Amino acid sequence: MPGAPPPRIVSRSHVPAADGTRTGGRTTEPFWLALTIGFLVQGYKGFRNYFATGRWNLRRFVETGGMPSSHAASVSALTTMVGLSDGFRSALFCVTLFFSLIVMYDAAGLRRAAGRQAAVLNRLIEEHFAHPEAGAQRLMELLGHTPLEVLVGALLGVASALIWVRIT
Repeated sequence: MPGAPPPRIVSRSHVPAADGTRTGGRTTEPFWLALTIGFLVQGYKGFRNYFATGRWNLRRFVETGGMPSSHAASVSALTTMVGLSDGFRSALFCVTLFFSLIVMYDAAGLRRAAGRQAAVLNRLIEEHFAHPEAGAQRLMELLGHTPLEVLVGALLGVASALIWVRIT
């Protein structure tokens, strides 16, 4: 169209199509980086447990809790990548930041409190009941994170996004 301004490219990861929609393989890059970082951090916790105890605990690869927070790492990587690709004033960045803060608050607050309650209940059952129900399982105590575990996870996520953008 004569006189129409050229399409504005928001970032290197979004190539505008003729109809104004975003196309290209890099549009899902924040998602894939966040997913990868989450799996890497969770895998690290599983291998660290093996090297500390000398035996495999496969549950540790999927359990919540522990240092660092894989949830915080993945959501902060996602938020950082969205900020770098769409801009730190974009609506999408604000939405991902909002939900990332909720996830991290939940990990250090609500889930941590639930883990503490599980520890108290497990101790009460052991101390006050000579024969707990047959087949009763202990409640999972490692549910949430300390604020330090969340902070370290968040820093890992931000750093991984910055490094990824730098090397690609």
